[in-house]
Amino acid sequence: MIVDLPRFLNAEKPYWEELAATLDMLEKDAQRTLTLAEARRFHYLYQRTSGALAKLSALPYEPEIRGFLEPLVARAYAEIHETHQKPRRFSPILWFTQTFPQTFRRRHRAFAVSVTATLLGILFGAMVMHMDLDSKRFLMPFGHGDIKPSERVQQEEEGQGRHTSDGKAFFSAFLMTHNIQVSIFTMALGMTFGLGSLILLFSNGVIMGAICYDYIVDGQAQFLAGWLLPHGSIEIPSILLAGQAGLVLGAALIGRGDSLGVKLRLRAVLPDVVTLIGGVAIMLVWAGIIESFFSQYHEPVVPYWLKIAFGSAELVALALFLTFAGRGASAHERPVYAD
Repeated sequence: MIVDLPRFLNAEKPYWEELAATLDMLEKDAQRTLTLAEARRFHYLYQRTSGALAKLSALPYEPEIRGFLEPLVARAYAEIHETHQKPRRFSPILWFTQTFPQTFRRRHRAFAVSVTATLLGILFGAMVMHMDLDSKRFLMPFGHGDIKPSERVQQEEEGQGRHTSDGKAFFSAFLMTHNIQVSIFTMALGMTFGLGSLILLFSNGVIMGAICYDYIVDGQAQFLAGWLLPHGSIEIPSILLAGQAGLVLGAALIGRGDSLGVKLRLRAVLPDVVTLIGGVAIMLVWAGIIESFFSQYHEPVVPYWLKIAFGSAELVALALFLTFAGRGASAHERPVYAD
């Protein structure tokens, strides 16, 4: 109950004016969003103004004040409870530097499973090679199992100048297309409740483990690192991210502990899956360029230490990017999807 109306009005009027100014700002600039602190302040102003209106409604007089507060509260209510998102122009740079790493971190458990499946494959491949070196003929693709690593290194070092720039450009385009197709396939296998993605990740790990074991045992560890690191530091994480997307898709299909229907679960995770695979495609474009125009050059043309340092720097930069990029963006600036 209001005992002293003038005092009440003097105390509450600044809050009403602040609420009206905030609403005017939001309605004038459709792209404007509130920080967390601003949103809390806005909600407080709305609650306080609504309470004042309720108190004034009990009075038989002051219709002008009620006439001012009623539309003000209605505008604030609509702003708080609107269900549609205000249109914002898509920014590829902000999407890649903020949305992509934020999505990766939000789905970090699926990435951990993707890494685990690949590591198990690497260990299995190395173990099989240790038990039976001749098994490399069945484990390694692209003819790696038909030749000793030292012989292949000699061939690579002696024949590295025979490719033309046009040939390397064609090879680069082929690698980009092929790797993107493999990544999309890895993601799509998530429709098998994630099992297909896990099998593909494990099999890729088996191949990597077999190749690494073969080259290391034959004394070609430096060549292996210089050959794989420049492009592999981006390409291998890309495959892991594609597996992450597939596992997110598979988890949505399984829906363990989730009362939502399958369609709603898939709709909830679809933005994250698309974001992950889109980021993978961009990463693989870079990896394809590096593999064609840098990884294929060996000593004496390019020192191995330089290639190893370059690949290591790429890997560190990628890890920092996925871990920290977009952390400065407040929650309202990030698309929020169901986990």
